[in-house]
Amino acid sequence: MVSESASLARLSMSLPADLFRQLDTMVAERGLPSRSQLIAELIRHALVEHESLTRPDEMLAGTITLVYRGERGRVRHQLSHTQAHFLKEVISSQHVFLEDDQSLEVLLVQGPAVRLKELCDTLRSIRGVHQLQLVTTTALLPPLYDQDQTGHDDAGHDTVGSEDLVNDRDLRKNRKVAA
Repeated sequence: MVSESASLARLSMSLPADLFRQLDTMVAERGLPSRSQLIAELIRHALVEHESLTRPDEMLAGTITLVYRGERGRVRHQLSHTQAHFLKEVISSQHVFLEDDQSLEVLLVQGPAVRLKELCDTLRSIRGVHQLQLVTTTALLPPLYDQDQTGHDDAGHDTVGSEDLVNDRDLRKNRKVAA
């Protein structure tokens, strides 16, 4: 087994004194064991953002967090319609009501970076959406369902025809988009 220190590389850096103090304050406030852990996290975030800008077809997984005002259901209806349009990218959503007719919604998403950006842009354009943040990673969700060649899933259940159901759903979705 390779030791953890054998897979690490050292980095030496110089920072302005004020930035260094802010970094130490952040490490302490987060209760992290070292500056290295925080710097590695910040670099990972920057690399994923860079990846999404320079490789728009790169597959990413992540969350979109929204805060919006309810406005008699109009906003929720538009958000639902948008999520249906991005059905392949939106895996699930969680919604809670906040104070003052506001709502918090978190979407679990996965797809090409360019499609996730389009989804965010579309959601931002909905009047009533006050905050939106996309957080992504290049680590992907595992396949949610594996079907072997015999038409049975991993538990031995009969799955013949499930592909036809998916194709029917895609056809219905395409008809709605075309209409």
